[in-house]
Amino acid sequence: MLSEKSTATVRATLPAIGAAIGDIAELFYTKLFTAHPALIRDLFNRGNQSSGLQQQALAGSIAAFATHLVEHPDTRPDMMLSRIAHKHASLGITREQYAVVHQHLFEAIAEILGEAVTPEVAEAWDEVYWLMAGALIAVEERLYAEQRVTAGDVWREWTVTGRVEETADCTTFRLTPADGAPAPAHRPGQYVSVQVELPDGARQIRQYSLTTSPGSPVRAITVKRVHGPAAVGPDGEVSHHLHTRVHAGDTLRVSAPYGDLVLEDSGAPVLLASAGIGCTPMLSMLEHLADTGHAAPVTVLHADRSPADHPLRGDHRALTHKLADASARFWYEEAAEPGDGRGRMDLSAVPVAPGTRAYLCGPVPFMRAVREQLIAKGVPARDIHYEVFGPDLWLASA
Repeated sequence: MLSEKSTATVRATLPAIGAAIGDIAELFYTKLFTAHPALIRDLFNRGNQSSGLQQQALAGSIAAFATHLVEHPDTRPDMMLSRIAHKHASLGITREQYAVVHQHLFEAIAEILGEAVTPEVAEAWDEVYWLMAGALIAVEERLYAEQRVTAGDVWREWTVTGRVEETADCTTFRLTPADGAPAPAHRPGQYVSVQVELPDGARQIRQYSLTTSPGSPVRAITVKRVHGPAAVGPDGEVSHHLHTRVHAGDTLRVSAPYGDLVLEDSGAPVLLASAGIGCTPMLSMLEHLADTGHAAPVTVLHADRSPADHPLRGDHRALTHKLADASARFWYEEAAEPGDGRGRMDLSAVPVAPGTRAYLCGPVPFMRAVREQLIAKGVPARDIHYEVFGPDLWLASA
């Protein structure tokens, strides 16, 4: 809880800080990477830095956290903190790195706002920062303990046992632990980080959803090759590396599994809605439902450019058919086949069972539209869960 004195100061200065937070975030990263170049080489996503997405996410999350502290002083934004903590844990973020971030962030604040940053203002926002950092550190340490790894050392060597070209731009990599030990437990919907060494020596990291159920003896990730214009930035360095250089018999450095979008084993009706490569966590959930003999209704929905661009389309249908009470509906922008919808996902004719738990993954505009349709159909907001690939700009702006 923010102190009474700091609450008044933060409330008074939040409009000015909020208006400048984008510039502050940009300067912060410049200072951080100048002082610690290894961070942009081996930890931060260079593509997201180039496109500005990471700056937007940082700015939004700080502003959202501060706003929550002053508007809801008796609670914490646990959903936002959990999502950030899971991402940090998959990267191996350490307690000590928060002090490094603090130094350069507050230097950026002072430089951007100048004389407006009085000692009182600095003290109040320092309290905001350490409340957020302390909460994240506590969650991250619990996540490390659960996976029996230590901060900064979440990696393990995995062997690629096979690869499948799902579409022109999507490839599935099947993985087993290189040391022969059992794979760490994961929950349906979670992801792992993959670290690869690129030609310039950088060790870049990306997150990929596990597409197999927890009961599968083999783990799998399906990687979409990122093309610059579609990503609002450069071509995906790691996705291109995996597509062109990684084959059966190679090894990859893979983190323990993390992610807070997980299927609840409640026995309730389930709706899985995805677009594009967002189908990957849904496949893990769907396989788990099939493996466990889920009896309640399951509604599987997916939107894509065309059937040929729909990754794991066959698995989508096959797993749906394994369930006692399930249906699958697909929408395509072009080349839709008989029985498929044309254009954007439209739930007007889709029955939604009472008590449905909905899980969404895909571009933020897609998920916003589906969420609105589900709420209009009577699904409570608390029962709609989502995953964003990349910086969570939806959550940060919520």
